[in-house]
Amino acid sequence: MGPGVSSHDVIVIGGGAAGLFAAGTAGKRGRNVLLLEHQDKVGKKVLISGGGRCNFTNREVSAKNYVSANPHFCRSALAGFSPDDFIALVKKHAIAFHEKTLGQLFCDGSARQIVEMLLSECAEGNVSVQTNCNVEEITHADERFTLKTSNGELACTSLIIACGGLSIPKMGASDFGYRIAKQFGLAMEKSAPALVPFVLTPEERAHYADLQGLAAPSIVSNASIRFAEATLFTHHGLSGPAILQISSYWQPGEEIAIDWSPQKPLFEWLKERKTRGDKLQVHNALAEVLPRRLAEFFHPTPAALQEQSDAKLRALSDAIHRFVVKPLHTTGYDKAEVTRGGVSTSELSQKTMEAKKVRGLFFVGEVVDVTGWLGGYNFQWAWASGYAAGQAA
Repeated sequence: MGPGVSSHDVIVIGGGAAGLFAAGTAGKRGRNVLLLEHQDKVGKKVLISGGGRCNFTNREVSAKNYVSANPHFCRSALAGFSPDDFIALVKKHAIAFHEKTLGQLFCDGSARQIVEMLLSECAEGNVSVQTNCNVEEITHADERFTLKTSNGELACTSLIIACGGLSIPKMGASDFGYRIAKQFGLAMEKSAPALVPFVLTPEERAHYADLQGLAAPSIVSNASIRFAEATLFTHHGLSGPAILQISSYWQPGEEIAIDWSPQKPLFEWLKERKTRGDKLQVHNALAEVLPRRLAEFFHPTPAALQEQSDAKLRALSDAIHRFVVKPLHTTGYDKAEVTRGGVSTSELSQKTMEAKKVRGLFFVGEVVDVTGWLGGYNFQWAWASGYAAGQAA
């Protein structure tokens, strides 16, 4: 090792959720840890998450909540560090939190509390943190990694890559982690924006223009999966939780179907109202089940329910229960919450996140081909994978 080289047991590249947690975990084991972040502060994506309140985990987490070429890979890390483990840490730091729908946990206060907690854990492990530090080159020889950085030359025996994916480039996202994986000969799974809104064709956007800003309960499905959450019409096309969820499973050119009346079989209900002799306009009847704008979109012309044949009512019901669109594309990495794909899980130990081909090289968090659902699952993967690597590095 040359003169002027700063040597450490562990260097973590990336000061997001997974990197901070990995660094703190390794530091508390007594390892000499340095964390490098190329931006001016750590945890920027954490700070904006959950509308600024950080949806830091979900009460119920399993492998089914993740998309990966190997859907079983995440099981070991998730079992090794569970939501209950992270909740215990949040409680230890006296951070008040609450549960929203579907098991999602948020800070009562600010996401800043989670970043401060992670930094406190790092401080407890005597982790050194350098911001505004760009890594220019990484070499590996004699089981040591040497890093040329804007802050000088560094060395370590364990290197943890935690620099995320391609989503939200304005927040500093880059392909750096992918380039490192390729440099060391690791296979990759094709990356794509995930948890991202859809863009519809100009003709469809014009057709649905009166529905912009409208959100309604729905079931959104494709050939492989379905999600029961709200869908939102936007000036680009479609968004809302159900759309973001299914975007992680969507392939270009694929149709998706939306059921706008997930709780009520409309044909039977409309037929019953008609048989009962209710003197209603069709759109007024629909407005008892759907938002009025959506009811009027599906039946824009005044017509008495009594005058509708069963065939017409069934066709109307079918159109509402199976509203099919074929997205043009997504809004891309600028609006994507996460990146699908990344470092192939076939290259990593599921217990430690260490590269099988390169001793001492670890990949954690979003850079790995494990993508969680909306609702705290990606943070739980950050904690679990960071913990696994931090225990081993």
